[in-house]
Amino acid sequence: MTTDHNEIYAGDPNIFAELGLPDADSQFLKAQIVAELYRLTQDAKMTQARAGARMGISQPEVSRLFKGNFREYSVERLIGFLTSFDQDVEIVAKPRTRDGTRGTITFRPVDA
Repeated sequence: MTTDHNEIYAGDPNIFAELGLPDADSQFLKAQIVAELYRLTQDAKMTQARAGARMGISQPEVSRLFKGNFREYSVERLIGFLTSFDQDVEIVAKPRTRDGTRGTITFRPVDA
């Protein structure tokens, strides 16, 4: 009997970057916003139709969004969806603490 030895390592939290996909930072931010929209919808026990009415999109669009098909939506539009759920969105720019590296975008929802 042989045993395969697989190497395990901690990957990048941004799966889009880990996979080497274009616009990884933007796609990761969109995914985080959509996850928060999904959480808000679930917490309110809201149907997709009702969530769509609130966001100004159809139920099939909500379904596609929650299944991860959000490439067609801009970050700005997704932020607008958050505000339709009575969420305040705060954008903070601050100096990078590490030298020589590019700045990052971080999304932190406030616990409900």
